[in-house]
Amino acid sequence: MMKRKKYKGLQRRKAISGYLFIMPFIIGFLVFMVKPFFQSLYMSFCNVKVGSSGFELIYGGLVNYLRAFTVDIEYNKLLTTEITRMSYNSVAIMVFSFFAAMILNQEFKGRAFVRAIFFLPVILSSGVVLGIEYNNTLLAGMQDAIQQSAGGTSITTAIQNILTINGIGSRLFELVFKIVDGVYDVAIASGIQIIIFLSGLQTISSNMYEAAAIEGCTRWESLWKITFPMISPLFLVNWIYTIIDFCMRSDNKVMEKISKTMIVDLNYGFASSMAWVYFGIVIVIIAISSFIISKGVYYYE
Repeated sequence: MMKRKKYKGLQRRKAISGYLFIMPFIIGFLVFMVKPFFQSLYMSFCNVKVGSSGFELIYGGLVNYLRAFTVDIEYNKLLTTEITRMSYNSVAIMVFSFFAAMILNQEFKGRAFVRAIFFLPVILSSGVVLGIEYNNTLLAGMQDAIQQSAGGTSITTAIQNILTINGIGSRLFELVFKIVDGVYDVAIASGIQIIIFLSGLQTISSNMYEAAAIEGCTRWESLWKITFPMISPLFLVNWIYTIIDFCMRSDNKVMEKISKTMIVDLNYGFASSMAWVYFGIVIVIIAISSFIISKGVYYYE
């Protein structure tokens, strides 16, 4: 009974420490984000006119939302494309970051230096750097020159054509080749996920693997019986982070469409409705996928 009370007291102190850690974000959200959040929601139902006295909101009901789904064909196409790209890119990032963390957790010479190199994507994936890289005309020119010197066909394209000619190609192969072609983007977007997985792997005691090896477990069995259960909560954390990070990327076509509508066209009401539609879809995807992933999460008390 005494041990149980001590355990609950320890858990309570950990919970208090966690809330204190995120308290600056909570205060900042309540002070700076709550009001604009609901203003944006109300603005999505209005026809917004900008005058000398400020914004004039004329309530129009669901007109902006109906326009987003039934009138603006480009938005629907971009929405479908980006949601699809987010789905397979997020899976690729999770797989890559997990196995990269597994490699970095091994004992080898120069491990600290290699870990520092793998931390570079955290810096390179920042919005400013990624935006500069995305609009880099020099890099685009070099890529065109490489393609022309190679006859305009990449290795992955050549392999894909061979498989298609032989009747082996399918939608799954096309998806795999898209991921292979975008391996640089996957690596750049995996920095934080690698760090989170690596921190989880370092909390697993080596005694567990030694005991499993004595019992005759192979490394493959230890991976599924020890590693995955011990860091399973981190899969959920990384999955949610990966989806949100993808939605905030500077090369996200939906976000470009919303920004152009708001800044260039000055159509704040329609831009707000598109943003809220995108936000709602992403929240639903996160909720459903989190529910599915949480079924396989092991929580230890």
